[in-house]
Amino acid sequence: MLLDLFLTFANIGLFTFGGGYAMISLIENACVERKRWITHDDMMNITVIAESTPGPIAINCATFVGYRQKGLPGALAATLGLILPSFVIIYAVSVFLDSFLEITWIASAFRGIRIAVGILIVDAAVNMIRKMKKKPLPCVILVGSCAAMLCVNAFSLKFSSVSLMLLAGAVTLTVFLIRSASSGKGGEKP
Repeated sequence: MLLDLFLTFANIGLFTFGGGYAMISLIENACVERKRWITHDDMMNITVIAESTPGPIAINCATFVGYRQKGLPGALAATLGLILPSFVIIYAVSVFLDSFLEITWIASAFRGIRIAVGILIVDAAVNMIRKMKKKPLPCVILVGSCAAMLCVNAFSLKFSSVSLMLLAGAVTLTVFLIRSASSGKGGEKP
């Protein structure tokens, strides 16, 4: 099982460009659909938690899945599997970086990879939205957050996405507390 964790995440780490967000859909495909190590709800929760904790999102996801399967050894195997291929590739590229980027077909390949990374990120977002429970509050927060970030980018405003996440968390907590107080039974999840 440890070798399977290592190889699964090494495969993801070796063949994914663009960082953690590009890896989310591949992690979901491997861990939810093929291996059935976690559920879709677990993946949604892992992604939210991994986004809000320090460190790269894909590494946090790998660590959680590995820990869920085999405790601390599993967490180490999954995390090492994910980061080792990238480390080796980046080290090799850094040794030859100046001459590496001067090759025309490699520079063109990296431009194409940027487009593919964008598609992977959009795919992960669409899949998460599709699987999201369609309750009013999460839908309002989703639409409001998207609109706010589009305005921030379109008008070059100085507003951190972290502040937006904290605001969404505060709204959700406030709604939960109001529902809890009005029902007196712990309330309904927002």
